[in-house]
Parts: sequence; structure tokens; C-alpha cells
Amino acid sequence: MLKIKEAVIVEGKYDKIKLSSIINAVIIPTNGFNIFKNKETVELVKFYAEHTGIIILTDSDAAGFKIRSYIKSVVKNGRIINVYIPDVFGKEKRKTKPSAEGKLGVEGISKSLIIEAFEKAGVSASADSARGNITKADLFEYGLTGGKNSSVYRKMILKALGLPGMLSANGMLEVINTMMNKEEFEKIIDSVVKGD
Repeated sequence: MLKIKEAVIVEGKYDKIKLSSIINAVIIPTNGFNIFKNKETVELVKFYAEHTGIIILTDSDAAGFKIRSYIKSVVKNGRIINVYIPDVFGKEKRKTKPSAEGKLGVEGISKSLIIEAFEKAGVSASADSARGNITKADLFEYGLTGGKNSSVYRKMILKALGLPGMLSANGMLEVINTMMNKEEFEKIIDSVVKGD
């Protein structure tokens, strides 16, 4: 499995599932054209572009290029790497008919072609990075979900980490698990929320 430090932007959940079996990285689905109106996803993409860089891996059809172009237009700062899958004609197994252009998307491309696409873009596996094992139960225990002031505490933590304030609890959980381990997160909670 390739360990990649950049966040990888894909179109949908099936692309994310496919990629999760090939790479170890943060994978953010745009949910197709939903990214055009989803401010939280846009803010998350911008955050990763500035902090780790992003890799855009959309389908090689008109829709994929439209999403790719939009992401490039909203990311003003940071690093963007484009990874392109080749044009392979066919139909994904879960679909009843081929796409409008008849091309396979990321979910339908073979593992070897995806790895090759990353290599062609100059993306290689990175050194081991510290990843956390923070869970939803931890967020609850720390008072960041399900409590009277949990949204206030979450916003304080997000601000301290330089993350978008509009991140949901789930979005926050995904991001902090890429940034730190549980012990580091507890130190931040102690200093920000508890004032130690």
C-alpha cells in the first residue's frame, strides 16, 4: 500500500473505496458536482492544499475535468498535483450501462493503472507520518460532541489548529487523525479547552 502525505481528491464514495485499498492517505470525495455548493468540502480541500498539498484524481471525462478545474480555481494557495487516469472504455461492475462517454472512472480502473498514474505524476510514497487513532467516542469523552458546550469547544480546537471553523465533528475527526496522535490531541485539548 502506498503511503501518500498529500490529501487525494476524488469524485465519489466508490472512488474513495477503491483508492483506500491502494493508498494510505486522506481521501476526500467531492460527491460529484456537490462540491460547487458544499463550503465545508471546499474549505477542507483548501486547508490540505496549504498544509500537505493535494492530489486531484478525477475521472477522465468532461465531468471529471469540470470538477478538477473548479478545485484549481478555488485553491488560491498551496500545492496541487494532478494525477490522470488513462482513457479505458468499458462499464463499472456495479452499473447497468456505461457512462455517457463510455469511459471507466477511477473506481473501474485497475490497481496497476492507478499506481502507474501516480508514478507518472511524480507521486511517490512518503515517509511514515504520525496518524492518530482518535474515535467519535474520544470526541464525546473530551466534550467535543453531545454536550452543552461541545460546538463551542470544537470551534476553539479548530481555531487553535488553524482549521476551518465550519468543519463538522466528523470532518474534524478525519482531519485530526491525519495530523496527530491521541496524546498530542489530548495536550491541545488541555491547553485550549481546559486552559492548562
